[in-house]
Amino acid sequence: MGYGEKRGDWYRGRYWIAPGVLRTVEDADGNTIRFTTKREAAKAANDLEAEVRKGTWKDTKAEKETFGSYVNRWYEAQDLAASTMQNYKRHIEEHLLPEFEDKAVADIQRTDIDTWEKKEKPLYAASSVKTWRGTLHLILSDAVDEGLRDSNPATKRRGRGKRAGRSRNRAPEKVVTDALGILLIAERASLLSGRDDEFVATVLKGYTGLRWGEIVGLEPKFARPEKVRVEWQLYELDSGELHHCPPKDDSYRDIDVPEWLSSLYLGHIARTKPKPCACHGRAHVFSGYGVANDSARRSGVKLVDVARHAGVSTGTVSNVLNRPDAVAEATRAKVESAIAELGYVRGASVGETAAHWRRNGYATWLFQPAATGWYPKKAPYEPHPVPLSADSWPGVPVRGRNASGRAEACWLPIARGLTPHGLRHTHKTVLEELGTPPKLMDERMGHEDGSVQARYTHITKGMRKRLMDGLTEQWEESLAARLALSPRSRVPTLDALLSVRR
Repeated sequence: MGYGEKRGDWYRGRYWIAPGVLRTVEDADGNTIRFTTKREAAKAANDLEAEVRKGTWKDTKAEKETFGSYVNRWYEAQDLAASTMQNYKRHIEEHLLPEFEDKAVADIQRTDIDTWEKKEKPLYAASSVKTWRGTLHLILSDAVDEGLRDSNPATKRRGRGKRAGRSRNRAPEKVVTDALGILLIAERASLLSGRDDEFVATVLKGYTGLRWGEIVGLEPKFARPEKVRVEWQLYELDSGELHHCPPKDDSYRDIDVPEWLSSLYLGHIARTKPKPCACHGRAHVFSGYGVANDSARRSGVKLVDVARHAGVSTGTVSNVLNRPDAVAEATRAKVESAIAELGYVRGASVGETAAHWRRNGYATWLFQPAATGWYPKKAPYEPHPVPLSADSWPGVPVRGRNASGRAEACWLPIARGLTPHGLRHTHKTVLEELGTPPKLMDERMGHEDGSVQARYTHITKGMRKRLMDGLTEQWEESLAARLALSPRSRVPTLDALLSVRR
């Protein structure tokens, strides 16, 4: 039997078309009819229910717009940051369309969404499923505003149909490290790359909490004495394009840095003299690691050219670069002379170096091996320890043919499970440990606190100085601990720092 349902200051008619399936009384255009009294709404609903029983009722919703059609024009109407548009597109194409594409927007029920969510949860992280449901909620909210349906079925009802307790929201805690961990990981990453960029960048990230895109997009003019200005980021899209855009949530900010840290990155800039990249026309503090696309076909001195010029094998040249003590002095001198004459640059021997780091490449081949001592699984290779020669601590990565067979040692893990973003969590943890006021923490991290307490709290010079002193003390302690492990380092920048302490 039909009935009237109150909706604010009006009523809508509701009637049954099948067991468990309710419909709303609508006009010819599919819009809900708003009745002034409950009696009128119930009468209209009963009339339509009578048509259902007679078999003369027509399902007008069968001709309504499908989710697939609506979401396409919804997406086209958005004008958001490239990163947000990319995320929406991924959510829609990979998770929402496979389930809802052919359903009419007006027919999607809460139970349909809950069933879809149950299917997704065993396959993906709970936080990811929550994000996709949030996107669906946003889309259907706009559909409600357009009058395509009366309510949003993706709205979460607290405590309904869910197991009680907090365990369902549990997720693995983010791995963090300490000051010595930052230093050791930075040294290992630099040994893996064969240059200082990774050492300086890892230390800078660990002591400022810069986001990945912010450190990749850092320009020399914003790396200032005792301060780093966050003005831009390079955000990597799924297409591989690095998009030059404002920092996340427009979190423009100045980050105070201790004198020793500004000396570290300013010295790096002076040594490397960054040049504008071809893709953005801007100079950046840190350059990429690895070769640019198609660079193998470009001209340049290669390892084999050095071997031919010196009259030795490529294996001997590799030993001179990686294990010089294993090569006879006369042979080593001959190879080094060939390297100097030909202008061979290690790391660029197979082509032009890429202008910027790639998130996946950096994490896979530099950061994760440095933090865990293992290269991760990457087809066709299985996980395996970083092969090392043991001629100097902490070891030098062995490269080339049969590297594992020639290895004498491997690294122990420093922080198993740590990611580059984990250094941002590490920095926030250090700020808490040093008793940093919340207002100053939010400023450094690029977070915003809209509470009344935040409005009445202000940052003073004394707060900044105490934080810089605390970070400097941690750095000095980590250097002292590293010096106790070994007085020298194969990383030139770190070796210079250790020599001062010696």
